[in-house]
Amino acid sequence: MSNNRVCELLEIQYPIIEGGLAYVGNGALAAAVSNGGGFGVVGSAGRTVENFCREIKLAAEQTELPFGVNFPISQHADNDKIVQAILDHKHLIRAVSISAGNPRPYIPIFKDAGLKALVLTSTVHQSLRAEQAGADLVVCEGYEAGGHLGPAEMTLFSLIPQVVRVVSIPVVAAGGLSDGRGILAAFALGAEGVQLGTRFVATTECEAHDAYKRLLLDADDDATTVIERSIGRVTRVLKSQYVDDILAVEQSNPSVDTLLPYIKGRNKIAAIDGKTDAGWLNCGQSVGLIDSIESATSVVKRLVQEVQLLASGDTLDVFK
Repeated sequence: MSNNRVCELLEIQYPIIEGGLAYVGNGALAAAVSNGGGFGVVGSAGRTVENFCREIKLAAEQTELPFGVNFPISQHADNDKIVQAILDHKHLIRAVSISAGNPRPYIPIFKDAGLKALVLTSTVHQSLRAEQAGADLVVCEGYEAGGHLGPAEMTLFSLIPQVVRVVSIPVVAAGGLSDGRGILAAFALGAEGVQLGTRFVATTECEAHDAYKRLLLDADDDATTVIERSIGRVTRVLKSQYVDDILAVEQSNPSVDTLLPYIKGRNKIAAIDGKTDAGWLNCGQSVGLIDSIESATSVVKRLVQEVQLLASGDTLDVFK
């Protein structure tokens, strides 16, 4: 086992974590990430409790290595049922990634069950509070990431060194990372691990529709934008005509009720059903670096190889 603290906490070979990925963070994908030596995560956002449980079991059937689940607090109608589902499957999982809300009530519940608590943060203040609440590590997500983001809109490379300076628990960098160069840069700023989301959508195991994956391959550096600012949210998505329509509505400073028909369930319509003209797709700013659809196991191994080629001496011996 490496002396890397993220690897030690999660009992993994490489400190590469899969993001929660609403709707498309399925069990087969989580297993493939773990089989590559990283830490796969089964997403619960957009799933029924029954489907979430099935995906956890599927991941356990396809890997003997540690994996976890994501619990986005604000994304469920009944959090108690999701929490109970996690506790019912605690013998299968290693950790819970907590996001999109106040983690304080939930951290002790999961830790008392023997699970590690990973908390997603987007500011120094949130990171400090997560540590005080008992988080085992923080996943610091920058404004470059796809999906729902923190309102402070801090870039990853501004955020990481400021968080590392004030917390004692391990810091994982997330947002806009798709290759070995990004990983190496994050570690140079003090991160002890990385989390990738969009890169793992473009894999054979991910249940995202092929249309979604093809759009990721075709995307360039200017392919994303932000929606939902008019209602106090920050959500990074792929540009499209449908997204242009949302932004046009937002120019009038609509109420939540006015905007809701344009956003509610529309991520699933595009990501799972492939109806990209009727919905929007989460996407991070490093999408221009994605040029292949391959197994998530291969993605992890290739990322490790890229870091090995770039790193000099024993700079990152965790990747050896």
